[in-house]
Amino acid sequence: MMKRGSLWRHQDFLKLWTGETISVFGSSISQLAIPLVAISTLHATTFQVGALNAVETAPFLLVALWAGVYVDRRKRRGVLIGADIGRALVLGSIPVVFWLGGMDDNSRASGLAQLYAVALVAGILTVFFDVAYQSYLPSLVDREQLAEGNSKLTTTEAAAQLAGPGAAGLLINALKAPVAIVVDAASFLVSAFAVGLIRKPEPEVEVPEGGHNSVRKDISEGLRYVTRHPMLKKIAGCTGTSNLGSAMTNAVLVVFLVRELHYSPSLLGLVFSLGSIGFLVGSVITARVTNWLGLGRTIVLSSGLAGFATLVVPFVPADNKALSAPLVVASSILVGVGVPIYNIGQVSLRQAITPTRLQGRMNASMRFIVWGTMPLGGLIGGALGGPLGLRNTMLVGAILNASCFLWVLFSPVRTLKEIPEVEEPTGTAAVDVAEAEHPPTGAAPML
Repeated sequence: MMKRGSLWRHQDFLKLWTGETISVFGSSISQLAIPLVAISTLHATTFQVGALNAVETAPFLLVALWAGVYVDRRKRRGVLIGADIGRALVLGSIPVVFWLGGMDDNSRASGLAQLYAVALVAGILTVFFDVAYQSYLPSLVDREQLAEGNSKLTTTEAAAQLAGPGAAGLLINALKAPVAIVVDAASFLVSAFAVGLIRKPEPEVEVPEGGHNSVRKDISEGLRYVTRHPMLKKIAGCTGTSNLGSAMTNAVLVVFLVRELHYSPSLLGLVFSLGSIGFLVGSVITARVTNWLGLGRTIVLSSGLAGFATLVVPFVPADNKALSAPLVVASSILVGVGVPIYNIGQVSLRQAITPTRLQGRMNASMRFIVWGTMPLGGLIGGALGGPLGLRNTMLVGAILNASCFLWVLFSPVRTLKEIPEVEEPTGTAAVDVAEAEHPPTGAAPML
């Protein structure tokens, strides 16, 4: 029986949920298709593939902080719709150029330039979407429903990732990688339509007396809020370290699987799909694990599990697919179990303890810090992949990933039993906000 107040009965949340699920399904296709366009169609080097990953995530360094100010000064639903439509148009340019003959051996340079341009623009739009998305949920559902909402969104994201890579492998085999990206472009249009159907009005944008501060001052307030908050700064350190290591590994992972282990597109899709089973499991069991261990211990242990599981892949054998594929899948499953449990807990905590007026800048500052490490990791991974070797590069990234849990182990996060109740602060300085939002040691509901 559904609990009273369950989001299954929340029509506007269901619209957001539906659109996001379809969009994530499409994106899981592009995540495999775009690197394969570079590797198989344009014969890109290891460094060029790593640079492609870096370009895609570079906007989190370039525009995330400005995006936070932009989102805090506008209704967030409109930002979501605009970002979805923009990404549909940008990704749709890849199959168009392919059909016009612009992606073959004779147009290798222009084809790679096209991929870099698409990755950059789509990445910028993703920054705006992600900042607005995480800032919009607290105004769409009640505070006590945040964990349920994040859990449901993460669960269907896991289901989409489970089915997506397998479908991507089949589509790429049947239609070629550039054409398969059409599905992702269409999914963003569906997401925009679903978000457009939401009817719950957003709260009015808060305008300080005397008008908004300068963009620079607003950015500084958001950054100080995150970097001086006793819990948020540790979460940022944990996630940023993990993303740096993951980006180094991911920069060379597909190259390693294709060129050293000789995986076909269909085998790649199968391996990634099976690995996503862990993500689905982790999303489903998050509530039970958190109730059993408490919020703080759950965040610490899940980050440790996801980190240590990445140490498997650098040691898989190159001459035995029957053994290497199950090992890659097992590593992905364990990573998949840990990541959603960690994300649901820490994102819900962040959303609940941050005042509405700072939601956009908090999320943007977190994105700037934790996703800003990814282009650096992609460039490092691509640069090291040649001289150091693909395996050793992945090992360095995995060691970084395995160490990320230390940030939250030695922090106030570890002692949390559940999300603390915090009142809206009255001060305007970010440092005052950070201090007001951290409950005193030993106060309920500390463990």
